[in-house]
Amino acid sequence: MTFEEIGLHELVLEGLSCMGFEKATPIQEQAIPEVLKGRDIIGCAQTGTGKTAAFVLPILNKILEKDYKNTSTLIIVPTRELALQIDQQIQGLAYFTGATSICLYGGGKAGDWKEQKKAMDQGVDIIIATPGKLISHLIMKSINVSTIENLIFDEADRMLDMGFYEDICRIISFLPEKRQNLMFSATMPPKIRDLAKRFLTNPFEVSIEISKPSEGVLQAAYLTFDNQKTPLISSLIKGKDEYKSILIFTSTKRKVNDIVRSLRGNNFEVKGISSDLEQQEREDVLMAFTTKKVRVLVATDVISRGIDIKDINLVINYDVPGNPADYVHRIGRTARADTTGVAITLINPDDMYKFRNIETLIENEVPKVKLPEVLGDGPEWKKTSSKGKNHNGGKKKFQGKKKFYGKKKH
Repeated sequence: MTFEEIGLHELVLEGLSCMGFEKATPIQEQAIPEVLKGRDIIGCAQTGTGKTAAFVLPILNKILEKDYKNTSTLIIVPTRELALQIDQQIQGLAYFTGATSICLYGGGKAGDWKEQKKAMDQGVDIIIATPGKLISHLIMKSINVSTIENLIFDEADRMLDMGFYEDICRIISFLPEKRQNLMFSATMPPKIRDLAKRFLTNPFEVSIEISKPSEGVLQAAYLTFDNQKTPLISSLIKGKDEYKSILIFTSTKRKVNDIVRSLRGNNFEVKGISSDLEQQEREDVLMAFTTKKVRVLVATDVISRGIDIKDINLVINYDVPGNPADYVHRIGRTARADTTGVAITLINPDDMYKFRNIETLIENEVPKVKLPEVLGDGPEWKKTSSKGKNHNGGKKKFQGKKKFYGKKKH
């Protein structure tokens, strides 16, 4: 279905045309008409499916048709990266509509507060905010949310994972009772259902490929000991010119620095990003990566959902994520918008049970690829308990040659 067939305002259509968009994705096709009818929505879709436009487009349409005089829309997100990403998309899609937006997030410059308050005093249509920063503005009475008619939760599952449930309840207590509520999440665990029951009224449900990686992602895994991981990464990307944009995820800020240092020692153009960096530093690093000035970006999960960079060719999980859904988000950074990409995960003995859980979630066994001979043998692939131990209860070190599973070699 085209956006024109959906019935969007001509000024919204003009913005879509300039950005090269004509046909709606499945979640857009299902959600937009219901949002335009005024229904509450609970939408479940993985990253890269056009989820943001599924709520931004109908909101822009409503702003044009209702001609709101005050702030009408509040979008709550878990991270500043996601807030900035949504703000950028709004700016592009709203170019011909005259709709305005502002981001409220922590970790910025000292003068950001005054600039944000000044912008809101002058009038803004859409506020995109992280929970903590929004509550600060509400407490200081530097923001007026009494005119909010559209409330949107994006990445709701991540917000709950990060412990924002009480903050969300507190924010909602400031809002008018009569409003339209849209909740979007990449997964739909029971706690999201409970949140929806509490705050949504007879919601229309949209579910698109729950917790499944894009078909365009070629997945593979290596069984490695920790001391083999960085040499393996070097061998995977050295001389592979087709991998022009590489994203490496790791579990801790300390590992980010260690990986960056090791790869730089092998003459790779690489930068790291984590919550240790100031906001401007993060933006500079992301810009260098986006513009291909830096080939390799090493990151913690702080950006697994909060970036929208095209043409990432290779995603490497240096560590297996503890939450299986995070695996889907990590590898969802590649193969976006019907493109293809490669996702490789490095699995040490302690993380085998985590990867078993991931394979259960995605309903697929990921091929295990043989290590390069120069690195020696990796651990054996063994069934593990939920606590990551051998079935005999011990913590014996895995030794010997690895069994090879899967038909493809990488």
